[in-house]
Amino acid sequence: MTYTTHTQQAIPSSSVDEQALAQAELYTHLESQTEAVAPTQDPLTSRDRRIIGEIIEVQPESVRTIWIEGGITVWVQFVEGGRLAFDRNWFATRVAEVKATLPETPRERNQRLESELKEACTVFGLYHGEIDYLVFSTKVYCQGKLVGFGGWDEEGWYVRPRQYGVNRVAASAEIVIASLGVRATVAA
Repeated sequence: MTYTTHTQQAIPSSSVDEQALAQAELYTHLESQTEAVAPTQDPLTSRDRRIIGEIIEVQPESVRTIWIEGGITVWVQFVEGGRLAFDRNWFATRVAEVKATLPETPRERNQRLESELKEACTVFGLYHGEIDYLVFSTKVYCQGKLVGFGGWDEEGWYVRPRQYGVNRVAASAEIVIASLGVRATVAA
């Protein structure tokens, strides 16, 4: 009877390199497919990154995410790998200090103004049309009827009952909308 003996052959190093390269390519492909199917929502806004970058003196784009561990430590994870740990209380104090000095971006300003306008319109039972964010202006309506034109500029909030005419200026959206002569809605 003949017996066959099998021996294990050594794998050439070039084959090992190809294997590792193929594995890395597979992981990259799977990661991109996962992101395409269920994109990860970034919990940090660009303002958050600016604040963190200011605190730890790095470029805002280099910050991937942050988290709090054990209610004591704030961890900052970087895009290129690596992380830094900070005391939570110290970090919170620094965030408050930097927020107070960080100028508002145009987008943040528009979001704040839109929120204030919406709140003022709700008080008077009005609604506004599409906002031109470049100059922050819009039309104001009551029951489908044009009541006036409003917006915000260097002087503050303004409205006017007609397209052309003199602006009425006030410190808040609610005050300026009241100057259109509409009454506040009363809750029943």
